[in-house]
Amino acid sequence: MIPQITSALIREKALQVGFNKIGIAGLDHDDRAEKSLQTWLDRGYQADMEWMARPQRQNVRLLMPEARSILSVALNYYTPHQHSPDPTIGKISRYAWGRDYHRIMHKKLKALCQWLESHDPEIKTRYYADTAPIQDKVWAERAGLGWIAKNGNLITKDYGSWVFLGEIVTNLELPPDPPHTQHCGSCTRCLEACPTGAIVQPFVVDANRCIAYHTIENRSPELPADMAKNLGGWVAGCDICQDVCPWNQRFAQPTDVADLQPYPENLEPPLTELATITEAEWDRRFTGSALRRIKPPMLRRNAQANLTQIP
Repeated sequence: MIPQITSALIREKALQVGFNKIGIAGLDHDDRAEKSLQTWLDRGYQADMEWMARPQRQNVRLLMPEARSILSVALNYYTPHQHSPDPTIGKISRYAWGRDYHRIMHKKLKALCQWLESHDPEIKTRYYADTAPIQDKVWAERAGLGWIAKNGNLITKDYGSWVFLGEIVTNLELPPDPPHTQHCGSCTRCLEACPTGAIVQPFVVDANRCIAYHTIENRSPELPADMAKNLGGWVAGCDICQDVCPWNQRFAQPTDVADLQPYPENLEPPLTELATITEAEWDRRFTGSALRRIKPPMLRRNAQANLTQIP
C-alpha cells in the first residue's frame, strides 16, 4: 500500500465528499455469491434483463484486472413523505422522487477517485453506481456496510435500506473491514406483504413477479394480467417490501442531500395525467430524473393499468 494514504484518510475523505457510509472489501475469492447468482440466473429469475448474466458480475477483475480492493459507499436518500392512499394517485418509488441518483453518486465518486489518484500516479480507480455489472449489495455486505435482507435489499443499521450504493474498484491493497452479519432473523414481513409473491423464498426475488421490474424494465406494450391487477397504484418502482421492514421503521432518517428532496410533481401525480402524458410533458417533467428510464409509452401503460382496477 502506498504510505501516504491510509484507510482512515480514505474514510475521512469519503465522508467529506458527502457519503454516509464507507467500507473496504478485499478480493479474496469467495464463490458463494457467484454460485447464488448463477442459480438465480439458471431459474430465469432475471426475466429479460440479459445484462444480469454478464461475466463481470461474477468476476470483478474482468472490470479491472489489477484490482486489489473495493471501496463500497452508501448515500442515504430517505425523506419522510408518504405515498397517498388515494387510488387515483400514482405511486413513485422513493428513490426516484428527486434528482437522478446516478448524477449525484457519480459526482461524489469522481471526487473521491480524483483525490485517491492525486496521491500517486500509479493508483488506479474505477467507479460505479448502478452502472456496471457488479454485485453492489454483495460488496457492500463484504465491506461491512450492512446485510442483504430477505427482500434482496441491503439494510444498514444507520439508515435501513434507504441507501444508494456505489463502488470504487482500485489497485490499492487496503486492509478489509469485517463483513456484516445477517440480522433478518425469523421475520417474514416482506415476503407476506408482497402482493405478487415476488419474494419466492427468503433472499430470492423473481423479477417476473416483481412490480418494480414490470413498471421500470418491462418494455412490452401491455403488462401481464396478474401484474396489472396487483399494481396498487404503483407506476414507477415499488417500496412495499421496504415500507414494512421493521429495520427501516426503526432506522430510517431524513437525508441531508438537498437534491434528493422530492420534486412536488412526483409525490402525488394523478393517474389520469400520467395515463395521457405526452412526449413533451414527459421531457419537461422528468428532466434530470431517474424516471427517464420509464419511457412515455411505459408510463402511460402503467397508469392506464392502474386506472382499470379502480371501481
